[in-house]
Amino acid sequence: MNPACAEVGAGKKSRHKDKKEKKMKRKDTTEHHGGHAEEEAVHKKKKKKHTAEKAEKADQERKPTVSIAVAGSIIDNAQSLELATLLAGQIARAAAVFRIDEIVVFDSSPSAESGGGVEDEEESGARFLIRILEYLETPQYLRRRLFPMHKNFKYVGLLPPLDAPHHVRKHEWSEFREGVTLGGDRSKGTQVDVGLSKNVLVDQVLEPGKRVTVAMGTNRDITTDCVREVVPPSSPSKETGSYWGYKVRYASNLSDVINGSPYKEGYDHIIGTSEHGETIISSELILPSFRHLLIAFGGLAGLEESIEEDINLKGKGANDVFTSYLNTCPNQGSRTIRTEEALLISLQYFQDPIRRAG
Repeated sequence: MNPACAEVGAGKKSRHKDKKEKKMKRKDTTEHHGGHAEEEAVHKKKKKKHTAEKAEKADQERKPTVSIAVAGSIIDNAQSLELATLLAGQIARAAAVFRIDEIVVFDSSPSAESGGGVEDEEESGARFLIRILEYLETPQYLRRRLFPMHKNFKYVGLLPPLDAPHHVRKHEWSEFREGVTLGGDRSKGTQVDVGLSKNVLVDQVLEPGKRVTVAMGTNRDITTDCVREVVPPSSPSKETGSYWGYKVRYASNLSDVINGSPYKEGYDHIIGTSEHGETIISSELILPSFRHLLIAFGGLAGLEESIEEDINLKGKGANDVFTSYLNTCPNQGSRTIRTEEALLISLQYFQDPIRRAG
């Protein structure tokens, strides 16, 4: 063979081999990038699924809440400041005993907010009730700092304490304590009075006079060397299962009770209580699974009057406003059941249905 032809042939073979190798390389690169894209898509899908599962698990773990709504007009019917205070104390005790998360006090008449109230005080019955409920829910060691002197506190010393788990005594140790932030040097954090022999230090810088929940942990060192942390008020209940008190909210009328829910999702089941409601035995009452339950109690003339006087509920009946309208005390021997009595009767009536729904 001619050496030149052999050289050309060898060159052709070499170029053909190079082309083939380049083609294979491009194919490998494409496959590699394609595989990487697939892997990334699978990873994103798994991450999305994990996030959704995490959110679903958090939703399931979130404790359902129970709120009650009470008409402020029940205070206006009290014959003296002392009796009004005792009535407020009974409502607070009922809420604590049955682990109520929120008490909504509403004005059941349009003119209630403008004046009147207990012995012609400047605040309405609803405002008076809120004042006493908030005072009683607050641990005793914080009251002096959080509540200035007021004439409507004259008889609060007669009331029995709530003795709830967050009312921790001075000699007791608790993983969480309620406290109030203090002023002073903020270079290392904020001093907080939690009802112990010494104030504790938290790492956050907070304005003074603010009520906070402090995670105390198990380390009983209360010197400034041991820095604590302020946590959400819901943490003790979530982590230990302890009842940690109720929140109090004012509503101008019944529709504001429902529409002004502090929960993003609102109330998903609303129950009205009345002697005109449906009679169902507690053991046969089936409540749907709920996140936020609201149970409403009427004033002197019942919830029907509150609906009639609410301009936002004109033309609506009780069955339009409430998911369920129930008579929790059928065959009553008295013509009337007072609100403080209705609370105890009804909250006991709902205990088993609530447990089954949960």
